[in-house]
Amino acid sequence: MFAIVKIAGHQYKVEAGQQLYVSHIEGNAGDKIEIPSVLLVSNEGQLTVGKDVTVKVNAEILGEKQGDKVIAFKMKRRKGFRKKIGHRKLYTKIRIESIA
Repeated sequence: MFAIVKIAGHQYKVEAGQQLYVSHIEGNAGDKIEIPSVLLVSNEGQLTVGKDVTVKVNAEILGEKQGDKVIAFKMKRRKGFRKKIGHRKLYTKIRIESIA
C-alpha cells in the first residue's frame, strides 16, 4: 500500500515505515503529525484518487537538518560592487507510521 501526499507544496510517494526528508514542518522530535493532504492511495492495485480518498497518513518527526549552502554572488564590473549572500534551507526528517 502506498499513497501520494502533498507536504509544503511538494508531492511525495510514501509507504508505511518509510523515512524521508521534507521541507521544514513545525514541531519537535518525537511529535506525531497527521498529513491532511492525501492525493492518491493504492491498496492492492485499487487506485483511489481525488475527493474519494478518505485515508489518513500518520507520521512521526525524527529531527531536523540543514541543507547545503546556496550562494548568490552579485557583482558589477568596474564599479567595485560585490555582494555575497547565502542561505541553508531547513529540512525535517519524518517516518511514515501508518496509512489507514
